[in-house]
Amino acid sequence: MTIKTSNLGFPRLGRKREWKKLIESYWSQKIDLDTLHTELANLHKENLLLQKNYHLDSVPVGDFSLYDHILDTSLLFNIIPKRFQGRDVNDDLLFDIARGNKEHVASALIKWFNTNYHYIVPEWDDVTPQLNHNVLLERYNFAKSLNVNAHPVIVGPITFVKLSKGGDQSFDEKVRTLLPLYKEVFNALIDSGASYIQVDEPVLVTDESQSLEAITKEAYDYFESEGVAKSLIIQTYFERVDLAFLNTLPVKGYGLDFVHDHGHNLAQIEKGLLNKEKTLHAGIIDGRNVWASDIEAKKALIETLSQYTEELYIQPSSSLLHVPVSLDDETLDDAVRDGLSFATEKLDELDALKRLFNEDDDTKFEAFKTSYDRFQNQSFKNLEYDFDSVRTARASAFSVRREKQDAKLQLPELPTTTIGSFPQSKEVRKQRADWKNKRITDEAYETFLKNEISRWIDIQEEIGLDVFVHGEFERNDMVEFFGEKLQGFLVTKYGWVQSYGSRAVKPPIIYGDVKWTEPLTVKETVYTQSLTDKPVKGMLTGPVTILNWSFERVDVPRETVQNQIALAINEEVLALEANDIKVIQVDEPALREGLPLHSEFHETYLENAVKSFKLATSSVKDETQIHTHMCYSQFGQIIHAIHDLDADVISIETSRSHGDLIKDFEDITYDLGIGLGVYDIHSPRIPTEAEITTAINRGLQQIDRSLFWVNPDCGLKTRKEEEVIDALNVLVSSVKKLRQG
Repeated sequence: MTIKTSNLGFPRLGRKREWKKLIESYWSQKIDLDTLHTELANLHKENLLLQKNYHLDSVPVGDFSLYDHILDTSLLFNIIPKRFQGRDVNDDLLFDIARGNKEHVASALIKWFNTNYHYIVPEWDDVTPQLNHNVLLERYNFAKSLNVNAHPVIVGPITFVKLSKGGDQSFDEKVRTLLPLYKEVFNALIDSGASYIQVDEPVLVTDESQSLEAITKEAYDYFESEGVAKSLIIQTYFERVDLAFLNTLPVKGYGLDFVHDHGHNLAQIEKGLLNKEKTLHAGIIDGRNVWASDIEAKKALIETLSQYTEELYIQPSSSLLHVPVSLDDETLDDAVRDGLSFATEKLDELDALKRLFNEDDDTKFEAFKTSYDRFQNQSFKNLEYDFDSVRTARASAFSVRREKQDAKLQLPELPTTTIGSFPQSKEVRKQRADWKNKRITDEAYETFLKNEISRWIDIQEEIGLDVFVHGEFERNDMVEFFGEKLQGFLVTKYGWVQSYGSRAVKPPIIYGDVKWTEPLTVKETVYTQSLTDKPVKGMLTGPVTILNWSFERVDVPRETVQNQIALAINEEVLALEANDIKVIQVDEPALREGLPLHSEFHETYLENAVKSFKLATSSVKDETQIHTHMCYSQFGQIIHAIHDLDADVISIETSRSHGDLIKDFEDITYDLGIGLGVYDIHSPRIPTEAEITTAINRGLQQIDRSLFWVNPDCGLKTRKEEEVIDALNVLVSSVKKLRQG
């Protein structure tokens, strides 16, 4: 059998975030739309040719986007939010839906399954589905013009509708409405020469898949009746799928994840559940992590799979959107570099395996095997830990702690605060870069930070907030910052991945056992507190989020690494408390994100998450107030675990969910402090007093007024200074009026 190679998707960002910089230049009116399109086309061309150079038999198109592939699909099928209807369907409309504008709020932003990517939620209220400009066909033809053998990629109708919200139609009716439009898109691509079309249906790996089987079968039977099904590959990823059901669908083949499926997909195939006549697209290279493959194990997997199908493609387990582009620009210790594989290196691993099987050429294969073996023999682990000596529960109940904290902090009703970060201005970023590159001295950089902190303390005083923050000007990212300071982490120079829109993060890599070796945040926090009589929050990132937003180790259980991080954060919490910091926030925005896709794993995951958070925060005195923060909605499944964290105050993003979260509190008596974010910081628009007052009153329907805090929905680092000041002034003004009755 000839082994073929393909890819599911490639990072949009570019090796040095060229994509992000171009889009933000357009937003800031530094370049016009024609320039944006020309430069993005050049970047897309570079991505396509790079993949071709790794001898892929088929390169994806449709993965490239101006913002988000789900939003692209919404515009393709005219699923446009009611408040944005009546305009031309173009790039400016796309950006306004994603970011909001002066008149209208943006659409909701939600995590893409259990990854750190976010998609724009399609809204079905009063829509008239129709086919707009076929950007997918345009991009396929662009690849053809470059002599790139490409396959189009589109999110499938079942997944698209499942990720949507609103509208009066039933789920099945929405799907049926879209089917003729999908058929029209498929026909145009087939007529243009597409040998197959990758239809992404990751929703079929979730707990809900069984309830979707009837409409899924109906949809793909429709495509068969219309003569397009034999060109479709149903692509799944992130978990296992019911292969017996997939075999009932009249399509060309299936894409399965053999990395994150807990072994179930392979077990089903070995039971003979794969129709041999179907093409198998086997996701054997981890598309979500940066570790090099055990290439010998991948060889054995290919040998097994080739017995059960007549046509086998090998590929990453998911789109490579979730990993950085290349190791080429990194300066790393060889001991660690041997174990790493970014997007281009993963394509090279596929090429090595393809050469081995098709040409009996083991040169690349042996080189990868040698590097992998070298890395495995390094000693980055086996440190000693004393988990039992650290408390995993607060000394007193919340009712007791609350009295002591109220006496100490003397806060007014409906206390106001922010989530932690203030704008990372161009000057802040320049000073940090100059310091890192040794263009300015440590003393000069520290003076700059102190001046910036002092300036923002004055701003917070003038606005009238009740609990202050220092602004996090010394931090590039809420996880990377800790990765730079904790033992066992590696921070890259260009290891960027897309989080949402033009927002990119650079996850640290956990390569060994984690340890706290020195204070991480004490100096800046203590200095800030010296400038004001108002309480200043110590700002830390929690162990679950640090793990979920890092590239994790795969050689030890997740809970082991998570608890190592928790011990490190506990050391920092106690160091802040010892320096008389009265309020300490340990953020866990990624706790919900990491929830496994199958409910059978939920209880264990949540128990481990709660234990780690308590390990990090429970050793403080009753008087010390512990805050946490979560964002990106969909908390219903974990509301009880949120309560079990026993944080004195939790702030939760709710603004983009337009109050949907309030429903989650209807089946729980939430008797801890809570702040439901009252305006959307991801949008440049300034909220009105009426909007904020409505948001507060909506929250007070379910939350005791004496427990209610008022805050933005997330950190403010991405906003402009004037936007932040104007929005916070509106927030405080609204609260003052509510306090007066």
